[in-house]
Amino acid sequence: MESLRIIDTWPVTTAAAAVVRADGTVLGTHGPTGHRFPLASVTKPLAAYAALVAYEEGAVELDEPAGPEGSTVRHLLAHTSGLAFDEHRVTAPPGERRLYSNAGFEVLGEHIAKASGIPFGEYLRQAVLEPLAMASTTLDGSPARDGVSTVDDLVRFAAEVQAPRLLDPRTVLEAQSVVHPGLKGVLPGYGHQNPNDWGLGFEIRDSKSPHWTGSSSSPATFGHFGQSGTFLWIDPVAGAACVALTDRAFGPWAAEAWTPFTDAVLAELG
Repeated sequence: MESLRIIDTWPVTTAAAAVVRADGTVLGTHGPTGHRFPLASVTKPLAAYAALVAYEEGAVELDEPAGPEGSTVRHLLAHTSGLAFDEHRVTAPPGERRLYSNAGFEVLGEHIAKASGIPFGEYLRQAVLEPLAMASTTLDGSPARDGVSTVDDLVRFAAEVQAPRLLDPRTVLEAQSVVHPGLKGVLPGYGHQNPNDWGLGFEIRDSKSPHWTGSSSSPATFGHFGQSGTFLWIDPVAGAACVALTDRAFGPWAAEAWTPFTDAVLAELG
């Protein structure tokens, strides 16, 4: 795909990108797709997928208590537990506000580790990384932001999410559907959004503006971006997913570069 060459114009030292269909067909790659990049918050969809495996295995229930009083596993996955951004401090009642929370994902990881008897990083490896042959992906630290991976590995994950084998497709459909519709909130890097829609570990494009995906991305597009200059989106209408990883922290350069890049990819997909 010629559109992937646009990453060569980005003001970064190293970047890699790929586009993949649901059947695993890689439509194009560009850059060092085997290079390991810190994922930052692109770690969250991987952690969420492991949490959903734990749910299907019966280790946890989505609506069992977890986190602050009144909060559940579902609240933690959907950033509605009331926990602060980076502190284990309650700032709102569960379900009332969309408060993007790294702390919430850390509590989620602790909850699953306790329920399963397996450290969360190891649970993620056994439940998701190993079955998908994501051998270059690791999590050593916070399930909110400490993953390291490659474009090659994340292409496998993006294909899995589009055509699930590890989870019931109905579970994945729920994960990409809005949890607690209508909640306002701040999308980090892009300001206040009304509504600020999320599913279970995946951010949903909907009608948000400004946004890190394309101006032509369908409202059904879902995924995540990371402060390390990384993103993964899946557009069910286009029938494809795109991964882009860089070695430069998110900033104005990314806000300016990512949207036209995605628009070019979608235009080439037709």
